[in-house]
Amino acid sequence: MNDYLSSLFSLEGRTAVVTGGSSGIGRGIATALARAGAATVVVARGEDRLTATVDELRAQGCRVAGVVGDLSSRAGIHAAADAAAHPFGDPDILVNSAGINIRPPFAEITEDDWDATMTVNALAPFLLGQRYARTMTTRGYGRLIHISSQQAHRAFVGSGIYGASKGAVESLMRSEAEAWGGTGVTSNTLVPGFVLTPLNARLQQDPEKVAELAARTMIGRNGMPSDFAAAAVFLAGAGSSYVTGQSLFVDGGLSVH
Repeated sequence: MNDYLSSLFSLEGRTAVVTGGSSGIGRGIATALARAGAATVVVARGEDRLTATVDELRAQGCRVAGVVGDLSSRAGIHAAADAAAHPFGDPDILVNSAGINIRPPFAEITEDDWDATMTVNALAPFLLGQRYARTMTTRGYGRLIHISSQQAHRAFVGSGIYGASKGAVESLMRSEAEAWGGTGVTSNTLVPGFVLTPLNARLQQDPEKVAELAARTMIGRNGMPSDFAAAAVFLAGAGSSYVTGQSLFVDGGLSVH
């Protein structure tokens, strides 16, 4: 990479924490940040997938560590935040990709469903961002990146409380952009279309629906985790310093319809 491109996109010397970084979009982003030079901590619940992700990235010469973390409770969120800061210190870049997607029929959604979804999908990004941004401001550099959803913007294939939680994330992002504006810390979201990940495994069992969703895009296919690599590196790097409070749609044009 030449010096000009490095000044815009290189993450050498930076540190990153990626929640949900052992599968799907999170894994694609963790891979991108690590290969762009950031010392990267992958946080995930499942130890086997976490170990496989860390081993794969280390084999590629990346500086990476894994933290088993459960973001389904306040105590678990705080414990994960502490553990993720241990390998390389408090991060310069936080990517909130961990999420759960509980979708019973709307009339059957329980209070426990609501609490579980909001804790993982909205409270964890708030608490992690609040904690790490304080340190980011002292260094004059920080990037908060959230993974949102089409359902934060429109009802779509049974949005349920998942859509409500992602709407909260979008509003949180704008509040963070306002709160940390002028400190060198930015906050933005990436908005996927339909992406072939474990989170969407149930819907992928319906080939006709998968094909229908692909046909709704302008590109003619559904998304892959690797489609988020360049966008994540851009938002994490120095070249995006004047971009904050924004939702960047990485969806093949699905949302344009």
